[in-house]
Amino acid sequence: MQNPPDGSSLFSSCPVPLPHRTEITVGHGGGGRLTQDLIDRIFRPAFAHPALETQHDGAILPAPGARLAFTTDAHVVSPLFFPGGDIGRIAVCGTVNDLAMCGARPLWLSAGFILEEGLPIATLERVVASMQAAAAAAGVAIVTGDTKVVERGKGDGLYVTTAGVGVIEQALTVSPASVRPGDAVLLSGDVGRHGMAIMATREGLAFESPIESDCASLAGSVQALLQAGLEIHCLRDLTRGGLATALVEIAGASRLSIAIDENKVPVIEVVRGACEILGLDPLYVANEGRFICMLPAAQADQALEILRRTAPGGPPVAIGTVRAAPVGEVTLRSVIGAERILDRLSGEQLPRIC
Repeated sequence: MQNPPDGSSLFSSCPVPLPHRTEITVGHGGGGRLTQDLIDRIFRPAFAHPALETQHDGAILPAPGARLAFTTDAHVVSPLFFPGGDIGRIAVCGTVNDLAMCGARPLWLSAGFILEEGLPIATLERVVASMQAAAAAAGVAIVTGDTKVVERGKGDGLYVTTAGVGVIEQALTVSPASVRPGDAVLLSGDVGRHGMAIMATREGLAFESPIESDCASLAGSVQALLQAGLEIHCLRDLTRGGLATALVEIAGASRLSIAIDENKVPVIEVVRGACEILGLDPLYVANEGRFICMLPAAQADQALEILRRTAPGGPPVAIGTVRAAPVGEVTLRSVIGAERILDRLSGEQLPRIC
């Protein structure tokens, strides 16, 4: 076999993904390697601040007589409405959940709307009503906001940006930096529902049992864990990139290793079937109402009992443990007993899911 006429080798001409890009791609929004590249190359150097270096779902900030959690999120899900939720419900629950993952009690949200010319007023009314219902259920108030309108054809209907503030009422620092070897890794419920609900709706796929998004507030479950006096080390909700990406992020930020057992990760049958049809791994499919909790193994049973009573979806399970090494590595023991390393996805498997 001869080399190409330009003198390069066959191996050098292979289309290997480039580590850096000169233009934004859809993959930059997927929560995987390209997203991390943007954060590490552009955002962290430009906005350098100790709060950013925690690599957590929000910033934990000191205030006179209190500690606050602050977070922000943008929502571009398509379609706007889907089984189990809509863009308004995701906007509220997603921001509430990010605050809860910091160990905070969510209090106040802002809401920014980018509306496309021609959007039906009834659609906006429906989204706003959903946001208010979700906020009331989560015990938060939407207290400020903004609205902009772009020309027809330049906004895809509606985008929503939310930010939130919560108060941390206990002395714990809930973050990847607090994770310790020997910690148990708990999962609040089955995974993969949200991404598959979006994909089924978007592509017009019909299954024997309908797939509904797991979109829900997690603040109540987190508060129950904290009020029980448990030594919570880290919490993370499983959004873009799913369970696998969340674990990889925490392993990297904590400079520890995480080992999980695939047999213990719950995936409902219809989601598993949909993933098989579409060639997707449910460990990487997004969720909007599931989280992982890391705490001392001696407290795992008590935490699971609390989650059985409070966590949406369920049942909660212990799926693995934290180890000292190899640093930054996540390993999965498969259903056949083999071990493999979990890593970030290189691109985007399901765009516009949140």
